[in-house]
Order: sequence, then C-alpha cells, then structure tokens
Amino acid sequence: MIEITNSDYETLESKMKKTLASLGENFNAIRAGRANPHVLDKITVDYYGSQSPLNAVANIQVPEARMIVLSPWDASMLKEIEKAILSSNLGIHPTNDGKVIRLNFPILTEERRKDLVKLVKTYGEEAKVAIRNIRRENIDKMRAYNKKKEITDDLLKQYEEKVQKITDKYIADVDKACDNKDKELMEI
Repeated sequence: MIEITNSDYETLESKMKKTLASLGENFNAIRAGRANPHVLDKITVDYYGSQSPLNAVANIQVPEARMIVLSPWDASMLKEIEKAILSSNLGIHPTNDGKVIRLNFPILTEERRKDLVKLVKTYGEEAKVAIRNIRRENIDKMRAYNKKKEITDDLLKQYEEKVQKITDKYIADVDKACDNKDKELMEI
C-alpha cells in the first residue's frame, strides 16, 4: 500500500505557486500607462554576438512616473538598444540623445486599456488551465494507484477532495490577481 503524505500535497502546491508566479511575470510585462521597468524584462539586445537582457547592458532608471531612462554601459550599444525596443512591440518610441535612451509612456487610450484587459483575461485563463492540468495529473496518478489496488477507494476520495480544495484556492488567487490588474489598467 502507498501512503499519501504531506509532501504529495506540497509538491502539488509548489507547481501551482509557480504557475501563479508566472502569471505575475506576465502581468509585469503589461504596460499600464505608468513607467514600469519590468516591461523591458523580456527584451534582449545583440551584445557582441550574443543575446543579452536589456538590464545587463544598461542601467534602467525611472526618474518620473511616465518615463524610463536607459543608460548603456557601452555608448556603442545605443543603436542596438533602440532597435531592440522598437522591434519589441511595446508601443513606445525610444528617444536617443546620444548618451541615454528615454522611453516616455503616454496615457493609455480607452481602447488600448480594453485590449490590455482582454490580454489579462487571456493570461488568467491560461493560468487556470495550467492549475487544472496539475490537479488532473495528480488525481490521475492516484487513480492509477487505486486501479492497481495500491491505495483504497476512501483514501483516493480524500485525496481528490483535498486536491480540489487546493485547486480552488489557487483559482481564486488567479481571479484576484486578474481583478487587481484590471483595476490598475482601467484607472485613469
């Protein structure tokens, strides 16, 4: 007979926490009208033949609420950084003065805000699907043990109920994170 231990539940929760963290990273990359250096996290620059993250080739500062200033460590990287930002589809046009690159964040239009809210909902649904898949994989594993008579029907039922409670908690966390991001986006 197989024992269901707390580590089984901890492993399940750990995977669901990673899904929630990934959702948070996706939300950080969404531009909300305010200058947030995390919108640059996924941008890489060709630095002497290798792709490097933007924060590895430049100092990133937020001097004002709607502006990010990039100061490259190597002045020859200005053009490469500018090109990377333009090709990233951020919707922000960089201003290069020969020493630094400034990114001015315009106030979002109502239409753009609604598009971003749809994107938030999409990310939220993807996170929920990932959490449900984690639940399904774990329950399927225990059902296979049950078929082989390695765990009892009662133990399987208890496991399924506890896993469902954990799943419901993380689905609620996803909904809460989506609602908070929606409010942030729709705030003028």
